[in-house]
Amino acid sequence: MTQSTMTTEQKEYFMREALKEAHKAQLLDEVPIGAVIVLDNQIIGRGHNVRELSQDATTHAELLAIKDANRQQKSWRLEDAQLFVTLEPCPMCSGAIILSRIKEVYYGAKDPKAGTVDSLMQLLSDSRFNHQSVVESGILENECSELLTSFFKELRKRKKKQKKD
Repeated sequence: MTQSTMTTEQKEYFMREALKEAHKAQLLDEVPIGAVIVLDNQIIGRGHNVRELSQDATTHAELLAIKDANRQQKSWRLEDAQLFVTLEPCPMCSGAIILSRIKEVYYGAKDPKAGTVDSLMQLLSDSRFNHQSVVESGILENECSELLTSFFKELRKRKKKQKKD
């Protein structure tokens, strides 16, 4: 797989856009994960978690961004696109990335419990699939991690308070 031609500034800009999506999820009391799909340096898809709101297990940020990009491109193929996501993709999202043939994946924070790009397995670089993606992790990692850490800390605090009431 070839390496990315994007500059550090471009990567950080698009990850900040993914972080904006994550903040939208947080405002809905959802796990704050956001994603954007980029093609020719333009955002063609956006998504943020809405699993609690929708009560649909498949409404992860990456899947919603992919669906948005598919609609905008009028194609299921995203062969020259880049995905920016604040958290390492899970098995379901990695599968969708492979199936939509996204060229490059950039993520912020690792997910040691469910990540299947680097943490638990390396689905996006597995040569047994008909498509592999270039992967780069750690883009604005501190910001991405802190958003999730503070969300879960606050959630635990609220649950503890509810038990007392």
